[in-house]
Order: sequence, then C-alpha cells, then structure tokens
Amino acid sequence: MKSLCVYCGSRPGNDPSFQEAAIAVGREAARRGCRIVYGGGKLGLMGATAGAARDAGGAVFGVIPDFLVEMEGVLEGVDHKIVTNMHERKMMMYEESDAFLTLPGGIGTLEELVEVVSWARLGLHRKPILVLDINGFWAPLKELLGHFVEKGLADKNLVNDLKFVKTVEDVFETAENMSLRARA
Repeated sequence: MKSLCVYCGSRPGNDPSFQEAAIAVGREAARRGCRIVYGGGKLGLMGATAGAARDAGGAVFGVIPDFLVEMEGVLEGVDHKIVTNMHERKMMMYEESDAFLTLPGGIGTLEELVEVVSWARLGLHRKPILVLDINGFWAPLKELLGHFVEKGLADKNLVNDLKFVKTVEDVFETAENMSLRARA
C-alpha cells in the first residue's frame, strides 16, 4: 500500500484517544513509507494525522476546496492541491489512494465513507475500506449496516466491504491483507 486516504474530523472531538489515534496513524504511515492523502486542512483530527506523518518524515498530500482554505487553513510543509468544490476533492482523494481509513468525524466524514462503500458495492473499485473504531465510536454505524442487511435492503456482503478494526497496527495489516485478496 503506497497511499492511504484518511477521512476524519476537522475537529478534535472530546475524547483524547481520538487525537492519539490520529497521531499514531500518521506516524505509522510515515514509518511504513505510506503516503497520507487527506482533506487538506490543518485543524482537528485531519491536521493531527497529516501533521504527525509530516513531522515523522512521511509524505502527505492534502486536497482542499478553495472555500475551505480560509475556514480550515492549509497545513504547512505538505503537498496540497486546492480544488474548486467538494466533488473534485473527493474524486482526487479517491484517485490518489490505494486504501481508505475512517477515523472519528462528523457528517462530512460519514458522507465520505458512505460514498466509497457505495462505489465498492457498485463494483467501481476493490480498494480496502477500513474503519478505526476507537472506543466504540463507529459501533452505531456497524449496527446500522447490519440492520440494512437484516431488513433485506442490502446484500450481506455490505458488511464485508469495510473492515472495522480496533488498533492502528490492525489498520495497516488489514489493509495489506485486503489489498492482496483484491489483486488475487
């Protein structure tokens, strides 16, 4: 895996373990030579992940729409591209990534995750999709996905399209294993 797209909040959240995990993901990506692709801002968990990767000598590529530059700022010392809208941002992040990781975040983070899962369901890609479920943050989503399947509104393979993991170490090992299976 050469590039990991990280979806996460532009806020830090109120659980310190969210920030700790974001920093650990950035550092581990740098240690493994895996570039972080992210939403381009310098705030919250996004900024923590990208800043940690940058500070550990890793490669980082941020994609931010022009209207968010003033609101979120741009992280200094990383490659970035300023685009015109959210659709362009998400497509560029998708194209630049080998796998997707979701950390805690709000509605924008959820929307990004749901979009790449939907694309996987439609057969548009086979890239690994992971969710780092810190302190059960994403447990309601996992339950909701199971509910869709249980009620006959989604194929049972929906829950196989993304992997919920508990640790940063699991993120990279699981993504590598999923990548190998996708290529087979």
